[in-house]
Amino acid sequence: MKKPIILALAGLLSLCACENSSLDLLDDPNDITLEKADLNRYTNQIQLDFAEFMRQMGRNAAQTTRVEYMFGRNYNNVFQPAVLDGEWLLAYQNMFSDIAAAEAIAIEEEENKHLGIMKILKAYALVALVDHFGDVPFSQISNLGEYTSPEADPGADVYEGALALLDEGMEHFGQMGSNLENDFYYNNNFEKWKKLANSVKMQIYLNSRLVDGSAIAKFNAIANSPGSYISNSTDDFVFQYGTNESLPDTRHPGYSVDYTANGVGRYRSNWLMHTMLENDDPRRRFYFYRQVDCTPGASGCDPDQGRLPCSVVSPPAHYTAGMVFCYVEDGYWGRDHGNAEGFPQDGLQKTAGGVYPYGGRFDGDEFESVSIGAGGGGAGILPIMLASFTDLMKAEIFLSQNNTGSAANALSNALQKSSDKVIGFAAVDPNANMDMVPSSSEISEFVTRVISDFNTANIDGKWEILGNQTLITNYGNGHLGYNFYRRTGYPFAGITSTHALQFNLEVNPGSFIRSFLYPSVEANVNSNIIQKPNVGVQVFWDNNPPSPSFPPAN
Repeated sequence: MKKPIILALAGLLSLCACENSSLDLLDDPNDITLEKADLNRYTNQIQLDFAEFMRQMGRNAAQTTRVEYMFGRNYNNVFQPAVLDGEWLLAYQNMFSDIAAAEAIAIEEEENKHLGIMKILKAYALVALVDHFGDVPFSQISNLGEYTSPEADPGADVYEGALALLDEGMEHFGQMGSNLENDFYYNNNFEKWKKLANSVKMQIYLNSRLVDGSAIAKFNAIANSPGSYISNSTDDFVFQYGTNESLPDTRHPGYSVDYTANGVGRYRSNWLMHTMLENDDPRRRFYFYRQVDCTPGASGCDPDQGRLPCSVVSPPAHYTAGMVFCYVEDGYWGRDHGNAEGFPQDGLQKTAGGVYPYGGRFDGDEFESVSIGAGGGGAGILPIMLASFTDLMKAEIFLSQNNTGSAANALSNALQKSSDKVIGFAAVDPNANMDMVPSSSEISEFVTRVISDFNTANIDGKWEILGNQTLITNYGNGHLGYNFYRRTGYPFAGITSTHALQFNLEVNPGSFIRSFLYPSVEANVNSNIIQKPNVGVQVFWDNNPPSPSFPPAN
């Protein structure tokens, strides 16, 4: 029987408040029923649900930090409880429920490889839940027959539980058991699964460094052990999408909403496009695909009140000099942080998601309209944990200890690995203009320039640059950038015009989202879950000053 945390099917109607693609998974032939209680079918679905959960959570996080466009000028109202119902259901109703059932089968059949992967995915999902919601149900969710309204465990306790699951998962790989029928991530390479587990532990220790005096030493114990974590792009933990358009739609969901007969469905972040353009970041032709060569209001472009209303008005008075507003040069057509205007007929003008990570088009200055099947046909990836991400983690640890030389080296490694991976996606678009693909020397020049700026900057400037590059490099997955922003307060407006994080359009947007409100599917029916008063409630590892004064850019 479905209890508060595992709701009746009617509760799934709330999914329409966020992304609809999770509904596709519920109708997948691999979906679990009593008639199909097979271990491999369970693990198939668990892996799919994990990817969709991480994608949706990462997109929410990216919107808060300007990596993706956020609709709504008051933080407390942007992500109302019902908006996150789908993510919560994916974790608790789908993944954790299926893992509990599958573990019983795996233990009986001594299928330890299955057990190891399930425990690592569960641990990773729990870390994401704590980072986004704070205290969440954990200790009672394996026995919902007894605990019909599970209590929320303290976030620090859930972290400890996740660490234990990661260790147990790695131990299982050394025990007897057959391979998974389908390992969608590492093709049954369990050494790579161990590297992922250790990389998640690094993330846990990095987040905990403000409240745990031993966290940095624990982080370094892994970071100083070559080959124990994801340090090479061949070990990157990603989910690969396909090109099938229906029954089921296997394309990257971001591609599905942007490459349509009516044009682009989403807006890109003006801050992100402006920052990458100003810094001549070679990754921008892969992140974004421009349909037009001129944005209304930009240099040499007439304003267009109908399609871009802000092109005929002045920037808000609270914006600082040089802060991007309304339009970006060179045809990058997006929206400002917090813009809550309607949706004009601009689907064939605004900028689309590119070939990385969406499997869309590479931008070779074609300035053509998007279309169904264009570019890579949606064969993109969800970048969940990359070698460039762990290098960025190392850079933060080094900088927090004033080891600026090692921080610069780690940042350089992160940018080189990120650029190499992104530029490799030119091959995903069979019609890419290869003459416009950045050369290795151009990539090297970009990395050298960023590191030169980093080395000559003062300490605030170093944190600002690291913050910007963390947000940009995490494109396609906002988890690590959102955590960095709350841990450090960087980037913020005022260092330089090219490193200024855009303010919310609203002069008084309220407290920044230090944690998301509990989803309505749980808070409305579970007597042991008390809804938060607002989004200013901080997770256990965030001991920075309260909002709205922190982070400074809000």
